[in-house]
Order: sequence, then C-alpha cells, then structure tokens
Amino acid sequence: MTPTTPTPPADGGGAVAAGVEPVLVIGNGPVGQTAALLLARWGVPVVVLDGRGERDVIGSKAICQQRDVLDVWDSVGAGKAIARRGVTWTTARTFHRDRELFSMRFADRGKSVFPPFVNVSQCETEQILDAAIDAEPLIDVRWCHRVTGIAQNDTGVAVSTSMGVHQGSYVVACPGARGDDVRTMLGLTFDGESFADCFLICDIRTDLPGWETERRFYFDPEWNPGRQVLIHPCPDSTYRIDWQVPPDFDLAVEESTGGLDRRIRQVIGERPYEIVWKSVYRFHSRVVDRMRVGRVLLGGDAAHLVSPFGARGLNSGVLDAENAAWKIAFVLRGWAPASLLDSYHDERHAAARENIEVTSATMRFLVPPTPADAAHRREILERAVDDPEARAHVDSGRLAEPFWYVDSPLTTPDPRRPFPGRPARGDVPVPAPGVLVPDCPVAGSRRLRELARNGVTVLVGPSAVCPPIEGPVTVHRIDDLDPTGTLTEALGAHPDEIWILRPDAHIAAVVTTAADVNTALGRLFAREEAFA
Repeated sequence: MTPTTPTPPADGGGAVAAGVEPVLVIGNGPVGQTAALLLARWGVPVVVLDGRGERDVIGSKAICQQRDVLDVWDSVGAGKAIARRGVTWTTARTFHRDRELFSMRFADRGKSVFPPFVNVSQCETEQILDAAIDAEPLIDVRWCHRVTGIAQNDTGVAVSTSMGVHQGSYVVACPGARGDDVRTMLGLTFDGESFADCFLICDIRTDLPGWETERRFYFDPEWNPGRQVLIHPCPDSTYRIDWQVPPDFDLAVEESTGGLDRRIRQVIGERPYEIVWKSVYRFHSRVVDRMRVGRVLLGGDAAHLVSPFGARGLNSGVLDAENAAWKIAFVLRGWAPASLLDSYHDERHAAARENIEVTSATMRFLVPPTPADAAHRREILERAVDDPEARAHVDSGRLAEPFWYVDSPLTTPDPRRPFPGRPARGDVPVPAPGVLVPDCPVAGSRRLRELARNGVTVLVGPSAVCPPIEGPVTVHRIDDLDPTGTLTEALGAHPDEIWILRPDAHIAAVVTTAADVNTALGRLFAREEAFA
C-alpha cells in the first residue's frame, strides 16, 4: 500500500519531465508568490512576470492572515516566519457607541500550531515570501514585464510583455485588483457593485495597553457618528485604524485643517503617536464570470473583489493559488487529465461567490441602502446590548474561513456525514467530505496537514480493508499515526472508515469498501473510470 509514483518531498523534489515549458505566473503579490512556491514544491519550473519595477515596501494593506492560510505558507517554509513576525489576536470585540455588545473567541477542532489570526503588513508578508522564492532554483522572477497579450493553443500559452514573449505550459494570472488588462485579454466580465462610502486607513505607531491582542469594531461611536471604525493591532506597537467616511471625504483637507489629528486623538487620547502610512479607498464587490480560460487560471483580486471586513480577500486568494498549483502539477506530471483543471473554476468560483454574498451582506449592514434598512440596523444594535438573539444579527464581518468543497465534482458525498451547513460564528466545521481536515499532531513529530500536502493521502481505520493502490497516493493506517487518539478524536473517525485527503488537505471522501475507495479516487483525479 505504498505509491508506485513517489510524491514530491517538501523541498520540491525532482522537476517535471525535461522539456516541459514552465508555468507562467502573472503578478508577484502574495497570491502569485504563493502559486509560484507551491508549483516549485511540486517540481514545476515557474517564471513570475510583474509589470512593476520593484516591490512596495510601506503600508499595511492586507494585514489579517488566517490560520489555515498560514498553514499553506508553512508548506513552503514561510508560515512560521510570518506568524512570528505578526501580532497574534484571539478575540474580536464589537461595540455599539460606548457599549460592548459581545466578544468572540475562535475554536480549533484539532491542535494547530498556528493561532486563529495573525496581523502583519502585506509588505512584510511579501518580503518573507520573497526570501523563500530566492532560495528556490525553480522560480525565476522578472520585474518590469508588463503583460500586453496572451495567446494559447492546445500545446501551450504565450504571454507577451513589454520586455518580450514568454512561452509556458499554463498561466496562473493574479495581477491584483488592477487586472483590467488581463481580464480584457481573456474576454472576461467583472460584474458587481461599488459602494459609495469611502474608508480612511491610518497605520498609527503608539502605545495602547490592553489592545495588543484584540480586534475592535465600533458601530456609530460618538467620535465617528453614523459610521463605523475598525481597529487592528500590528507589529512594532502599530495599530491599523479604518474609519468609514463620506463619499466626498478629502484627506488633504482633513490634514490641513487638523481634522486628521483630532480624529486619531478621539481613538487614542493624548498619548504621542506617529502616522506610518495613510490611504483612502472605496470598496468593490465583483467576480469574473470564469476563473479558467483554457490554459489560464485566474486568481486573487483579479478574479474577485470583496470588502475587507472579514479579511476574505488575500486569504481567499492564497487558497486560489493552492487549488491551482496542485491541479496544474498533477496534470503536468501525467497523474491526472487536463479536465481536472475544470474543477478549479467549479471550486474557486463557488468560493468567490460565497465571499461576495457574505461581504455584501456585511456592507449592507454597515452602509444601509434605504431608510428602512437603517432603522432595522439601529433597532438590532440597540437590542443587542441585552438580547443575545439580536447579537446574532449584528454583522461586522464574518471572519475568513476556508470554503467547503461539498458540491465539488471531486468530492464523494457520505450519507453518514451529511453537509450540516456553516457552523456558528467563531466555530469550525465538523469533518466531512469537502471540508478542510482539522490539523493535529501525528506519529513521527509530524502534523496531519503536513502529511496530506505531500500528495493524495489515504487513512485506513483499524477494521477497514484498503485495496492495493497505484499512483501518487500514500496509504497510512490510522493506528500507526495516532498513538494518543488525538487524530481519531479530531476526525470523529469510525474504525471501519477509510478517509481520502486531497493535496490541499481537504477531505475528498469517507468510505468503507474497497470499491468505494477506487471510485472516490477516480472522481478525485477527474478520471472517467474508477481508480485502480
């Protein structure tokens, strides 16, 4: 029950067959960096193209990195460094005016090595990922390569840039929010809406005792009446403050009249402070109609824009990159047909639509579109002070969480483990097909997700019988991995079950017979016949 085709080790292992064109990654932001590192980990050569001359080195931007995304980065050697550099927070507190409505802590069904959320500036995250890329010989980064055209056929793809033409086997396109040119080249629509209100961001370096491990959200505080304020702790005694401001807000006027200083002091008091960075931006809620166009897979902000309340933008983009990387690698290595890539759109477009739905509902609560909506929100917030039922309807942003691939064509449903729906706020899902497996320690000083991300993993219960399996699949007896019972408890596994885990650590199937194992593996590899 060992694989006949070895899975790649964590250091990237051997490259794909000689003569295979590299995968071209458009965009050297966190999503593109992640895609490049993960592809290289599978032994795939990568060329990264970015139109900028250099990397931005200031400004918090996307700061809130979720536990499961840190775990993805850990598979390429960057997760622990990002977590160490960031500020850990475990509590989200929500206020209405001057009264706290509720606070929320985050569950961990397994025993992850990472905290629920870490705050660190996007610039620092990119620098840590850059260091990992610099150590990877399979990745070639090329700045000043603005993309001007994309052409493809049945055998490859050519990306024209301001510096020449690059040939590749596939493209992972993640040029960021300003990806209009790439979307136009691919013939994509980008439907959605833009919100009228603006948001002012300031990174403030100051001392705020007691605020270092909390995210704070204020509805209608007296120092920003009728609108909201969000405060996040960041490294080096820095706090990211987001104020909702009117559509006609002018930052230059605010600074020249002393309004910005007054605004900051209403939050931090008379203590000294330094403004590290400031910006004004408007939120958008948009998604492309397709995330796969032939040999091009689109990901990150170029494919979907959401409001940042809930930290779903960057976190979702990293999961786009992981989904694309293992599927492209499996196709290039000949382990799966090219039709496997169809599931990239199926899975990640559904994830994008869910994020749009969740964040749009948040924005409607934050910025009520009608007087009736505003009155309803006011009534909910006033009741929530004393009424736990009303608190459930207060929406300051449902925080980032992985998408469930329950309806994916790669997932085998289990009637014994039906989809229970999204868990309560702050909880994590019960393990079932389509769900990200909980992380926990296993024998050999390893972790379950570390094992899973080396290929397709089959976990066999004590009384289950698994058939011989050929291909990039590793089989483990649960008893051999689980001397303490932690794994069995985290999964809720029964002795007669066989668990099949995808290379992105999602559960593909939970079955009980040899025939079902082969059928589920065939579905996971997008094969028309059963896997044998």
